[in-house]
Amino acid sequence: MTVAPSFPDECRYVLESLGEVYHFDAEAKELGLGAAQRLVHHQTYSQPVMERLEAWMREKIDQKRVEPNSTLGQAIGYMLKHWKPLTLFLRHPGAPLDNNRCEQALKMAILHRKNSLSYKTLGGARTGDLFMSLIHTCRLNRINPFAYLLAVATHVEKVRLQPAAWLPWNYPQAAALDPPARSA
Repeated sequence: MTVAPSFPDECRYVLESLGEVYHFDAEAKELGLGAAQRLVHHQTYSQPVMERLEAWMREKIDQKRVEPNSTLGQAIGYMLKHWKPLTLFLRHPGAPLDNNRCEQALKMAILHRKNSLSYKTLGGARTGDLFMSLIHTCRLNRINPFAYLLAVATHVEKVRLQPAAWLPWNYPQAAALDPPARSA
């Protein structure tokens, strides 16, 4: 059960507060701030937002304005229980605001594990593992996996002669050297 339909105003407040923090992080990136400068930037601008958010959540729980066992109460309880790690970016230079990259990687692994249940042979499993690894590596290098696999499949001889040039992190340079195909 989601929280938003039952508590739209409260959810909006939390999301807008977090949105401010992400705005300040984007500002730090635009300014090209290093890790230490980014930390000071967040301490100056994001810390007051996070302190208000924490006080707001504690007030909701302490003054019994939210039932602790409701979906909102459980969400607030979770955030307060994990407040220290959630606000690490206010104390440690270079700490990310979230763990989205880790979660995306875990989702890939979970999806692959689920899909692997349909492999009929060990060879099929190895092939699936290989392609999953290539697809994930392409995504980490901001390369379209389909375009990469198509390029590798259509340039077999070049890949065989220079395999290192066709690794996902080198692929854009290798593809740029290839003249466009002529139409007949």
